[in-house]
Amino acid sequence: MTMPHAKPRIFSGMRPTGRLHLGNLFGALRNWVNLQDEYECYFGVVDWHALTTAYEDPAEIPDNIREMVIDWISCGIDPEKSVVIRQSDVKEHAELHLLFSMITPLGWLERCPTYKEQLQQLEGRQIATYGFLGYPVLMAADILIYKAEAVPVGEDQLPHLELTREIARRFNHLYAPIFPEPQAKLTEFALLPGIDGRKMSKSYGNLIEIAASPEEVREKVSMMVTDPQRVKRRDPGHPEVCTVYAFHKIFSESDIERVTEECRKAEVGCVECKARLAEALNQALEPVRAKRRELDAHPEIIREILREGARKARIVAEATLQEVRAAMRMGPI
Repeated sequence: MTMPHAKPRIFSGMRPTGRLHLGNLFGALRNWVNLQDEYECYFGVVDWHALTTAYEDPAEIPDNIREMVIDWISCGIDPEKSVVIRQSDVKEHAELHLLFSMITPLGWLERCPTYKEQLQQLEGRQIATYGFLGYPVLMAADILIYKAEAVPVGEDQLPHLELTREIARRFNHLYAPIFPEPQAKLTEFALLPGIDGRKMSKSYGNLIEIAASPEEVREKVSMMVTDPQRVKRRDPGHPEVCTVYAFHKIFSESDIERVTEECRKAEVGCVECKARLAEALNQALEPVRAKRRELDAHPEIIREILREGARKARIVAEATLQEVRAAMRMGPI
């Protein structure tokens, strides 16, 4: 039976795709950092999920895991407060996924909107696999193995979470009321565009990495698209359509009124405005770079964080599975 925790528990994960960018930071990661005092947090590098679309060439996954965890810790995820795991280190995820797959109707997976969307987006890739179709079941196992009551998500992820809730309801109805139905903790994300104005994405090549050097930041900022109507230095600007301004709203928040007025009145040119943004960005990222340098110099720190995270996670996961096996009559004879 589901027992209350000292704090409400959450689980959230990211696929290891390498170094994170500022869109990740102001999308999920900063929110994770803010949740650590209020919740009992389990954060997972979901490397099995990475295989759903990268099974043919997994060579980069180990390095990507390391880089991602370095970014997490550098940005404020505290392994003393949160349990940081690599999914494949906690084999209980796989067992619960297998058991859930026995009770999950095929139609539930086929109607998942993101399944159809990704099939279209990745047309030409050989992803018509069981793993790709069934990854929402593995996601449900990731969440429910820890009996998480809440999952921080954006609106686009709500269908996945609803499927997790359906699987929990079906299991509880068939066997025993073991699992909570995790609630969506909808988060307000600061949407940072890429330097070309589109969504910041590795596939577009329009990102700024959290780990970017000062020189890289200046170069990327210099490439940002600006107000297309502002052709000459003396032309008044329209900051609401400018990519540079979208970054200023976050990184020059205390000075945003002046930034806005000077743009509208053509008191500052785009080149100078970009230079100011690059300075503000570099100032904000310097503590992250310093922490990254420390972790890069001592790789054993990341290995120990993942070892300790797996140890803590397995205690909780195995206790959940003992209940599941008993309810499904899969325990000792």
